[in-house]
Amino acid sequence: MKTVILCGGLGTRIKDASEQIPKPLLPIGGRPIVWHIMKTYAHHGVRDFVLCLGYKSWLFKEFFLNYRAMSADLVVNLGRPGEVEYVGGQEEDWRVVLADTGEAAMTGGRLLAVRRHLQGEKHFMLTYGDGVSDVDLTKLLAFHEAHGRVATVTAVRPPGRFGEMRLDGGKVLEFNEKPQTSEGFINGGYFVFDARRIWDYLRPDAGLVLEGEPLQRLAHEGELVAFPHTGFWQPMDTLREYNLLNELWGGGRAPWRVWPE
Repeated sequence: MKTVILCGGLGTRIKDASEQIPKPLLPIGGRPIVWHIMKTYAHHGVRDFVLCLGYKSWLFKEFFLNYRAMSADLVVNLGRPGEVEYVGGQEEDWRVVLADTGEAAMTGGRLLAVRRHLQGEKHFMLTYGDGVSDVDLTKLLAFHEAHGRVATVTAVRPPGRFGEMRLDGGKVLEFNEKPQTSEGFINGGYFVFDARRIWDYLRPDAGLVLEGEPLQRLAHEGELVAFPHTGFWQPMDTLREYNLLNELWGGGRAPWRVWPE
């Protein structure tokens, strides 16, 4: 099983966080958000990734090429150039394809560009590189395989824009920061696709938007099914959301951290 992660969009618009790197590389607790997403998949046994790169793709390549060096202490023997000893650090059993899919390509075009990396698969997963969730990916895959349609999308309730308070007269009994709304579902990413049939819905066009014609046609033909998730789901589109995710991680309250320490 492989997971495609869309990482090719333009630089982050999160003002004051950074305008120099792609959003999936913005750090939560010192590690890029895309790393957190990959850790979630790896926890559910999915360790084969295809990253669709575009804007400043070399930064992703630098991160993964130097992954061990970035996570370990280094002992450098200056008398023996090139001799480096790694002490500690994390060693992930991941296989990562870093695929350049073009700076201007849209989501559907990026998926088409990595088709060759998905040959021989029965199903594959796909999500966005700028949001985290505690969705049960094992149950999601089982749900997809059980219904037999071409595509499954995880349906989530969007976080509220404001803090929610429960009052008793003028006294605040409870305050919840940005709770999920109780009305309506939206596209939360975390897709599963039939790796043989999804291509019938994607025409060769780098400007093709996956969330446009392809998903609309799948829905019209009854080939798109929703997996409802009412747990934690949070995109990182604003500075406030960036800070919120870092606060949750730093305080040991990150719901998406489903993997053991």
